[in-house]
Amino acid sequence: MNLSIKNLHVSVEGKKILKGINLEINDGEVHALLGPNGNGKSTLLSTIMGQPKYEITEGSITFNGQDVLKMSVDERSKAGLFLALQYPPEIPGVVNSEFLKAAVNTHLEKPISLYKFIKELETATKDVDLPLDIVHRFLNDGFSGGEKKRNEIIQMKLLKPQIAMLDEIDSGLDVDALKAVVKAIEEEFGVSAAAMAVAAPAAGGAAAQEEEKSEYTVVLKEVGANKIAVIKVVREITGLGLAESKAMVDNAPSTIKEGVAKEAADEMAAKFKEAGATVELK
Repeated sequence: MNLSIKNLHVSVEGKKILKGINLEINDGEVHALLGPNGNGKSTLLSTIMGQPKYEITEGSITFNGQDVLKMSVDERSKAGLFLALQYPPEIPGVVNSEFLKAAVNTHLEKPISLYKFIKELETATKDVDLPLDIVHRFLNDGFSGGEKKRNEIIQMKLLKPQIAMLDEIDSGLDVDALKAVVKAIEEEFGVSAAAMAVAAPAAGGAAAQEEEKSEYTVVLKEVGANKIAVIKVVREITGLGLAESKAMVDNAPSTIKEGVAKEAADEMAAKFKEAGATVELK
């Protein structure tokens, strides 16, 4: 299994967001995409999944040798790509269980039996510590933030993708719910079986200075990312104010550095510090 992104440039309404992204994800790898808000983490994952508002002006994305950019969204899903959204939409009138069953059936040659679907749905719901009655409600309608995120993991477990891209999956979850989600992810994806891309905000800016320890740190530690990809992990530049620092960061290339092993994280941080930045990798 291989997802390859080469020299990817993406714009939204004429504004360049990604400028030359290169990233390789192989079987058995867990990648964490780190960077301040607004630096393109969600844009990258949504582009891989086929969000139509993103315009790809240059570069390529291939999955198991297939040209992803020529696939429709449903074809990408059937090929084994999955995206857990940062902000799952509320869809009144669509029953959650019916939506999930329809999604499963689109991936099968023969529709799943009702008995098998109910058993798998019960197991997935229990794994993320949600009451079963949530599947009888309208899709995400009136769900709390944590319920929406856990419902995304239910979809992931039912669809059994080759690659799961989780966009800030920890947001809205308390510590217990976070542990349940992490456990469900680990049970679904053995490190030898699949790859996962996790997007999370980097330590940086005023928000990070006010709250040094945040929930996404727990996710990255417990999921066990064996590679770290970095998008502009830069806080306030030494000797500059926040405004000047932000301008410097915004004008820097947004290239993701190739995933590195955890033991190389300190070396990477040192290089950033030599360039005059305050960096924290967790």
